[in-house]
Amino acid sequence: MTSDKTMPYAAEPATSEARATRVASSAAYGQGSGETFPRLLARLATERADATALQEKRYGIWQPLTWAQYWSRVRDFAHGLGSLGVERGEIVAVIGDNRPEWLIAELAAQSIGAAVVGIYPTSIGEELHHILSLANVKVVVAEDQEQVDKLIRLRAEAAAGELGPLRIETVVYYDPHGLEQYTEPWLRDFTEVEAAGREWAESHAGWLDEHVAAGQAADVAVICTTSGTTSKPKLAELSHANLLAMAEHLTSIDPIGPKDRYVSFLPFAWIGEQMLAIACGLSKGLTLSFPEDSSTQKSDLREIGPNVMFSPPRIWESMLSEVQVRIDEAGRLKRAVFGWGYAVGDRVAERRIRGRAGRFNPVAWLADQLALRPVRDQLGLARIDHAYTGGAPLGPDVFRFFHAIGVNLKQIYGQTEICGIAVVHRDDDIAFATVGTPIPGTEIRISDAGEIQLRSASVFRGYHRNPEATAEAVDAEGWLHTGDAGYLDDAGHLVVIDRAKDVVTTKDGTRFSSAFIENKLKFSPYVEEAVVFPTDSGMTAMITIDPQTTGAWAEHERLSYTTYTDLAGKQEVRDLVAEEIVRSNEDLPESIRVQRFVLLHKQFDPDDDEITRTRKVRRNVISERYADIIAALDEGLDDLTIRSLITYQDGSRVERQIVLRIVDLTTFRVPEGRGRRPVWSGRA
Repeated sequence: MTSDKTMPYAAEPATSEARATRVASSAAYGQGSGETFPRLLARLATERADATALQEKRYGIWQPLTWAQYWSRVRDFAHGLGSLGVERGEIVAVIGDNRPEWLIAELAAQSIGAAVVGIYPTSIGEELHHILSLANVKVVVAEDQEQVDKLIRLRAEAAAGELGPLRIETVVYYDPHGLEQYTEPWLRDFTEVEAAGREWAESHAGWLDEHVAAGQAADVAVICTTSGTTSKPKLAELSHANLLAMAEHLTSIDPIGPKDRYVSFLPFAWIGEQMLAIACGLSKGLTLSFPEDSSTQKSDLREIGPNVMFSPPRIWESMLSEVQVRIDEAGRLKRAVFGWGYAVGDRVAERRIRGRAGRFNPVAWLADQLALRPVRDQLGLARIDHAYTGGAPLGPDVFRFFHAIGVNLKQIYGQTEICGIAVVHRDDDIAFATVGTPIPGTEIRISDAGEIQLRSASVFRGYHRNPEATAEAVDAEGWLHTGDAGYLDDAGHLVVIDRAKDVVTTKDGTRFSSAFIENKLKFSPYVEEAVVFPTDSGMTAMITIDPQTTGAWAEHERLSYTTYTDLAGKQEVRDLVAEEIVRSNEDLPESIRVQRFVLLHKQFDPDDDEITRTRKVRRNVISERYADIIAALDEGLDDLTIRSLITYQDGSRVERQIVLRIVDLTTFRVPEGRGRRPVWSGRA
């Protein structure tokens, strides 16, 4: 049973120009089959042949690829896949960092009717085996030696019976460094496959065009892994129609066009990057830029100055932390100027998000030029028009900071199963505690149990080879059961509480979200991750510190340390974090304030299954692995001795005893005269 709170938002009809464009595109490959990514690329290669489609930075120089060159390489690799025996309906896996070759492989597979499953480059062992075996992958496209070594080891373990069987017949790599001496006959260089494709095309004239023409909008285009917070990730099948409907509906709210720039640095395995870089990118002709590597990502972002950006909360949180560190290192005059500018920007933002921007304000203009624009420029956000966050909740305080400095940041809500987005803020209607209203073409309702349910043309086809889970996720009427608890406020905005199973009720009947409290704690620049646990003695928390900002603070305080474990064990750091939590508690109802906490001796690691590849906490793993620490927090102990196995870079392992001190906030007192720090600074 569901309530009658159903909110239909019909998509507006396409303009005559847009309809004509779609017809022309379809006509080139036959009528009635609907739009697909390869056909969109073919159209762009004709209409905008010499315009830049992709650019990758190599050795400090941007290397462009035009739409015509892009389509030519896709055709070559598609023929190459055909020569390797890839057939319509099969799945090609791609694992590695974002490079043009990833997109070339993806579009090539889709051109011949195959689908692509993206794998996070950090995936290892059983997780990697699970995806490759479930998708029955025959050809894997891997980035470099690191990924190839994983696959060699995986094949050997499967052959020895240590793992289940794998079908992998060919591995194609696109970064040959370090692979020159490898002799495995099933390894192929990416450029070799392209060359083989050109040869194969000579004896198969018209073969690729027939496959592109035969493609259907309902065909599976991409298979994205779910976050897997409670179990092994499921494989969600998304069609061309699913993704393009999402792109059409999103861009009807926030128009983007061929002149807009997008920097692609988040994994293509994530639905968010597929959503904007590929679906919106191909449907609107965006230019995609790829940073040289992770170490140059910030400078490359600043150099390009994207117009559109979509990142999970951790990226925005890290940007805020960067600002806090830099401002704390600045002189008194610069700090004072920024503080004044921020206060002005905050007042202007408050009016703007309520739709009351008003006329030109010379004071606001001056504050922007002197204090706020330089900060946006340093972050690479000087040209940003549309900025989004999603994948996890973003704290309202972080949200407010970016609006105060002039970044039009908007929260989106969605899941992999609905192409990543169903709800978004509008420019003049932003509430920091909500995720906005549904995009056109999306319906939303709240069940009697408080579950958020969604329906649109972007709801996925189902989980690959898992009909039981598909039936649980999507009912007979097409409603996607998200598993999230939430409600619609008086303005029609959706408020997401948490995963329904994670909503907790305290002794006094207060219902709360663990994520809400954790986001309050993570607003501190010194807190990287926080996991809270309700216990008989009150709310407790397990904290991991941010090594960058906490390390910078320690240097400023002339506090020496060696390792992360050493830094987290310092009494001064415990006091620093305790003060931050006390400030966070002031914004929480008394019944859910954190009473006791511990600083963990290590960071949470996806390789240890403690967090997902998208950095969502796996609560069941944390609860089981750190059960002794949780019990000590509940029992009121002052400290706890644990054994930790440390693996060094040379592979050697040492077991150490570590004493974890537990901080009781009921007896902690903030030093007198210590004011509350401003949002833009780490100092009180």
